[in-house]
Amino acid sequence: MNSKKLISLLLLAVFPFFLPAQSRLLTIEDATNLNPRLSPANLSQLQWIPGSTHFAYVTRDAIITGSSEHTVRDTLIRLREMNRMLLSIRQDTLLRFPSLTFRDFTGFYFIHKNHIIGCDLSDHTARVENEWNEKAENIDIFDSTRWVAYTIENALYYSQNGKEVRVVTDPDPAILFGSGRVHRNEFGISKGTFWSPKGNYLAFYRMDERGVASYPLVDITTRIATVKPVKYPMAGSESHKVTLGVMNLRTGAVIYLHTDTVMIPFQKENARTSAPDTIEYLTNVTWSPDEKWIYIAVLNRDQNHMQLNAYDCRTGRLVKTLFEETSQKYVEPMNGPCFIGKDPSRFIWQSRRDGFNHLYLYSSDGTLIKQLTSGPWEVTQLLSPNGSVNSVYFLANREHPIDNQLFSISLTSGQIQLETPEPGIHNPKISDDGLHIIDTYSNLTTPRTIVLKNIRKNKTEILLSAENPLKDYKLGTTTIFTISNRNQIPLYSRLIKPVDFDSTKKYPVIIYVYGGPHSQMVTNSWLGGGGLFLNHLATKGFLVFTLDNRGTSNRGNDFEQAIFRNLGVAELEDQMAGVEYLKSLPYVDSTRIGINGWSYGGFMTLTMMLKNPGTFRVAVCGGPVVDWKYYEIMYGERYMDMPQDNPEGYRNAALINYVKDLTGKVLIIHDDQDETVVPQNSLVFLKKCVDEGKPVDFFLYPGHEHNVRGKDRVHLNKKMVQYFEDYL
Repeated sequence: MNSKKLISLLLLAVFPFFLPAQSRLLTIEDATNLNPRLSPANLSQLQWIPGSTHFAYVTRDAIITGSSEHTVRDTLIRLREMNRMLLSIRQDTLLRFPSLTFRDFTGFYFIHKNHIIGCDLSDHTARVENEWNEKAENIDIFDSTRWVAYTIENALYYSQNGKEVRVVTDPDPAILFGSGRVHRNEFGISKGTFWSPKGNYLAFYRMDERGVASYPLVDITTRIATVKPVKYPMAGSESHKVTLGVMNLRTGAVIYLHTDTVMIPFQKENARTSAPDTIEYLTNVTWSPDEKWIYIAVLNRDQNHMQLNAYDCRTGRLVKTLFEETSQKYVEPMNGPCFIGKDPSRFIWQSRRDGFNHLYLYSSDGTLIKQLTSGPWEVTQLLSPNGSVNSVYFLANREHPIDNQLFSISLTSGQIQLETPEPGIHNPKISDDGLHIIDTYSNLTTPRTIVLKNIRKNKTEILLSAENPLKDYKLGTTTIFTISNRNQIPLYSRLIKPVDFDSTKKYPVIIYVYGGPHSQMVTNSWLGGGGLFLNHLATKGFLVFTLDNRGTSNRGNDFEQAIFRNLGVAELEDQMAGVEYLKSLPYVDSTRIGINGWSYGGFMTLTMMLKNPGTFRVAVCGGPVVDWKYYEIMYGERYMDMPQDNPEGYRNAALINYVKDLTGKVLIIHDDQDETVVPQNSLVFLKKCVDEGKPVDFFLYPGHEHNVRGKDRVHLNKKMVQYFEDYL
């Protein structure tokens, strides 16, 4: 770690930024992000124009373009001109610019209802390039041709120049094609269709849910409430079966990859069987640039054995297993092979095999050429420009665990260069030639800065330096620091002090907790990652504290996997180290400590409340997991194994076993359409509270899924704030 960077961050913690004391306070509507003026200024839809060193962004009434070669800005087109183009092809006009995708410097396209509208800026004309059924879901556009893959119910289609072609369907509605929820969106899966690089093939998931139990949600919008069943594979039960199909768009033929092979079993501690493993999960589907092979990272159900397999897209046969990864705990591939430019002969693979997420350069036959990055830090994202074959960019927290900065690495020399030295969280965009960067970043004292970097000329231009949007508001100070658990592991923490803080007074504390995998709540970003709602709580006279315990992300395998098979143990130990720190502060009222969290944070909120009776006065939790046997297979079994193979771990984490020890006030919130943490979790907890004579409060949000969004979010936030004000 760079010692100067560490010192500068520590100085930020010791001398936190100070917002001028003004008379205005954040309202609950402000805190729910309903006031756009409180978001830092931005350049909307900022993007590189493909094949050029020009960039574009959108204002209220125009598209503006610029170049890394000069500071001149030009107007490409105004909204009124684009509306005239739309009227000429009998399309409805727009009140604002939609989301644009540039194809080159002369034109772009956008989705308008169920149409793709292409605009040619050379002659100011527009045309409908494609359209599809209004009932379509899972829409996936192939940029080069604007062909569109989509689903209607359980059938898969694609549209070519407005002509609908059915790819595949099945009379059984439990068999889905092209669904975006394969494997419950774990393993980096976000969609169910995969266009080949040249557009000659369409690969798609086939998901067979016939063996999965149906979970009964209730639709109250009908005259007599009706059951709305959803397929929900609970831990230890039967899961859905997945295969991968490929359609040749020239011939119309559909084949399925031969993924139903047997893996050599990998024996881990507490293994449940010595029988050969079948492939259970098909993840990180990736086409080779020449369209010959499809790479799939396949896993067994234990998620302790991964193979990167290459399949022939024409025959479906397994060409080769390139390499394997195993673990005594779990392997979690999140990214497929990243090919460099259009070269099919080598790719970069991300792996945590050495304890941290790093980059490995492979040949396409599975030969490891070399490990590109190493060290006690994490690569968080790989950015490979289309035109570069000698170097790649990546985001990492090498300089500091709560930063995320951009680096480049030479594939020949292995030299790593820090491209964005400013501390903070960076979100860069790389030009196609790899020589220009648009970098958007923030940190604890910087709301948002956008910088244009010309690597070749070593030239930098500030495109935007947002002023503090909260300068007229009275806020408390925010500090970021570390405390150590009993193993002397540093844990990053954030504390927001109340408005008009007086160190001679004692204040109540609200601990905001999440604590689960794939999370990092404390970051060197604007407001320290705390957001407006936590700052609103500080205006109400509360200290607001957050700590990232073991089990959270970006600190390496040992830190994250400390929770394996025993959820709620290491996390609780670390959170209680935070509580002991709070109690040591002279301005903390240790008799008035509350907790708030949602989902995994709801599980942690109840765990802290129940396993430390008398420590906390108030808890407010939403969508809590109260027993991991009610949670879904992919996530739950990764961290806990099956209930039948880890009965002690499941028993220790089952919160109904601790209801008898409950003291203090508890508010449980759930959504009646929650398909992530099903309502059964809260209901069995409530039943146990009744059995034990423990009064708790409960609120149900009708019509919402996992969390409360839209205008009802104000209602939720008001309810939580009022509960803390009444009882803490």
